[in-house]
Order: sequence, then C-alpha cells, then structure tokens
Amino acid sequence: LKRLLTILLLTFCVTISAQTVRKYSNEFMNIGVDAAALGMSNAVTAYSHDVNSGYWNPAGLVNIEDKQMALMHSSYFANIASYDYAAFAMPLDNNSAIGISLIRFAVDDILNTTQLIDDDGNINYDRVSLFSTADYGVTFSYSRKLPIPGFNYGINAKVIRRVIGKFANSWGFGLDAAIQFETKNEWKFGLMARDITTTFNSWAIDEDEFAKVQDAVEGQNQELPETTELTIPKLQFGVAKKFIYRYDFSILAEVDLNIRFEQNNDIISTSFASITPSAGFEVGYIDMVYLRGGVGNFQNELQIDNSESLSFQPSIGLGFKYKGIQVDYAFTDIGDQSVALYSNVFSL
Repeated sequence: LKRLLTILLLTFCVTISAQTVRKYSNEFMNIGVDAAALGMSNAVTAYSHDVNSGYWNPAGLVNIEDKQMALMHSSYFANIASYDYAAFAMPLDNNSAIGISLIRFAVDDILNTTQLIDDDGNINYDRVSLFSTADYGVTFSYSRKLPIPGFNYGINAKVIRRVIGKFANSWGFGLDAAIQFETKNEWKFGLMARDITTTFNSWAIDEDEFAKVQDAVEGQNQELPETTELTIPKLQFGVAKKFIYRYDFSILAEVDLNIRFEQNNDIISTSFASITPSAGFEVGYIDMVYLRGGVGNFQNELQIDNSESLSFQPSIGLGFKYKGIQVDYAFTDIGDQSVALYSNVFSL
C-alpha cells in the first residue's frame, strides 16, 4: 500500500508540473444530478444511499437492496442547453455494490458564422452552417462495507469525452474516492473527494478549421490553445440526521461544506482553499410524499462600485414514491438568486 501511494504521489507531482491546471475544467460534471438532491441544494453527501450515490458519494451504493435505475432531464440557460443523466446500480452481495452512470451536457444547432464573409468581403448566408458541442461523462462505481461497523467506502473511475463540432475533441480520465460513517445514534457523516488524481483531458484540435478563424480578429487566435488540461481536486463533507415524528412524518436535515483548492468568490476563500456551505432538508409523510428545500453556493460578488455583496442559491422540490417508483421535481437556479435563470428539473 505504501508503495502504491508513493507511485500515485509521484505521478501526481510530475503531471501537475507538466500540464495546464484549469480552475474550471469539466464543470458539467459538477452541476449535479437527481431532482431530490438538487431540491436540497446538493446537501446529500452524508445521507445519499441509492442509485444516485454513484455521483454524490459512491460509498452509499452499498445501502441498496435491489437493482435500481435513475433518469433525469433538465434544460438550462432558457432552454439553450440540455442536461441528461442515466444511472444503474445493483448489489453484488451483502457487503458490496456496483454502479454505472452517464451524463450528457450539450448545446445543439449552434450557428457557425466563421465563413459568413467570403473572400471578396461579401456577406453570404449560404456559408452559415450548424454544429453542436457536447460533453459526456461515464462513471463506473464500486462500494463496499469496511470491517469497522458503520463505515463504507466507494470509488469512481470516470471517462470524459468532450466534442466541439468538428473543431476540437478530447478524452479525459479521473478517479473519485469517498467514505460514509453512521454512528449508533444514527448521525451520518460523508466525505467525497472528486478528481483525486486530477482528472486529465487531452484535446485534439483540427488545425485546418483553426486556420479559418486564425486571422478573423487581429491579434486573436494566433496560436493553437493548450491541448492538455487538469481538473484540480474538490472535497465535499457532510453531516446528516433523520428524525421521525409521530411515526408518519420524517425530517431529514444535512449541512455540507464544499471545498475547492483555489482562491475564488466563495464565502470563505484563501490562497490554499475556498469553502462554501450548503444546507438542505426533506420532510416526508408515510414515506410517500416529500417536500424539500435548501440553500447553498454562497458567494461574495463584486459590485459595480467595488463593494461586495453576498449571493446565494435557493432551491425547493417535491417528491412522490409508490411501489418502488419515485418521481422528483426541483425548482433551482444553477447561478444565484439574482439572475433569475431558474430551471425545472425532473427525475425518475
């Protein structure tokens, strides 16, 4: 084990020094899945225990008792972008489980106007074409109970595919690791480490297509962009507790801390790491009807007069479960409460 950790550490250090580290690489993998989780502002790291755990905390997959499947579709940015998700998970035995999930985030039918003006300087609309840009993420998950009572662990292996029309495309690979712990009095703790090996993306750029736009604007697009990038690790830590009231009612509450190893606009930000909290709740009735709410993504936003104001992202949601089928809805804003780009999200 020590030898393996040493090799991973050396690989990490060498790769970091040789590649380009991006603050916001593969961000489509951070939007979130499952309307139930989105309705709680993504504060589900500690309590997640179903097929969607492959995304939120793979350690939770070990809690499923039978095969499960999940589907989700949502539209963002006034229906410009489509986000689709599908997942499947199953137990292997009483102590382990596996899962697989697919995410697609795409903008279709984008106007390509790079050839709008012909060689004689005339505008020719027949030269306008359409293209699509799409990001794909396939995640393979494994979860297992540890010999220590209450402890589970999980790992993800991710394959990333990104396509920008015929201009460029990339392949990427990365790993996640996670744990969950439940105390005797049913407090739950979870830790999810995303991109622990810095997810690697390698881009291939069509140089013939690049040459067409290389001189379109003087002083811009003169050199090919970087062809490799790394996604820096992120941590999400959560604490959750579920309370039962008069047998028919349940109240689930969770608080998470989202940690990025960079300096940004999060409510707590240093040169080493930035932290923003999120909190969510779920009120259930006879384990059939659910009301959810949450708040997160607290940011210090710079105003036009150079002052700072605090922004945040509220969410609400509903759920209904009957005979093993659960339908969830969330009304959420993937930006902040001031932009009014709210989205309706459904999942099954």
